[in-house]
Amino acid sequence: MPKLQTLPATSTTEEILAVINRDGAAIIEGVLNQNQLQQFRAELDPFMESTSPGQDDFTGRSTTRTGALVARSAMAREMVMHPLITAAANEFLAPYCQRIQLHLTQIIRLKPGQGKQMIHRDRWAWGQYMKNIEPQFNTIWAITDFTAENGATQVVPGSIDWPDDRKSKPQEICQAVMPAGSVLVYTGSVFHGGGENLSQSDRIGANLTYTLGWLRQEENQYLSCPPEIARQYSPELQDMLGYTMGQYAMGYFSQPTTAPGESPECVTPAFAVREVPEEALGGAELLSNALPT
Repeated sequence: MPKLQTLPATSTTEEILAVINRDGAAIIEGVLNQNQLQQFRAELDPFMESTSPGQDDFTGRSTTRTGALVARSAMAREMVMHPLITAAANEFLAPYCQRIQLHLTQIIRLKPGQGKQMIHRDRWAWGQYMKNIEPQFNTIWAITDFTAENGATQVVPGSIDWPDDRKSKPQEICQAVMPAGSVLVYTGSVFHGGGENLSQSDRIGANLTYTLGWLRQEENQYLSCPPEIARQYSPELQDMLGYTMGQYAMGYFSQPTTAPGESPECVTPAFAVREVPEEALGGAELLSNALPT
């Protein structure tokens, strides 16, 4: 039976990526302490408790999925921008983009009686069109303990290079058993799925994932965290949400409601949330890397 490697929160980016590139997933223990977990629960439990369960077998008929975490929780914002995670995400995705962005934020709560989810790849959010590109760096934060009994995430280590139609065998699957405060990091290509909750309590995890700056996000961050909310956050978090140019000439906009000549044309999305130097309005700083050599 395979087993995921567990790393300490003091691990370097190189150590994390060495395991990710080999197995497609790893567990990092001790990233959040009890006070941080309690803050997350206090800020988001009311939203989670008000969320209806899924309406199909894939989303889970005894599973709730609660989003818009950046706009709703200060603790979630810290988790999204955690330097250990963002450093690994940036390094992992660097071969395929100039900037990364937040892909989705979601509390996944498996309630008692929830069965196993279909084993799948998260990269299938874009269908099976992209080949030879890794589009995602993903995390599931254990808000409660993840146990074999309560539905710890199923993972197929080493499956990152499998063809899409390869079916995993039971002996190839393990579970991401980890204490609360740990983080499962995994790629968009590794096969995985929610576990079966045979316990009498909820299994709660926070799914925070990152993708290439030039791809459409699974959770629409501009609606989940619109400019009037995003303006209060740091430029770094605003950029992670997607309020920046994905690369040269990708993502600009023109303000449609101002008088002629009142606002510049073809500006970076950052213009909607903060003061931006004029030379950065159109993403010119990304031009040199956008042209073929």
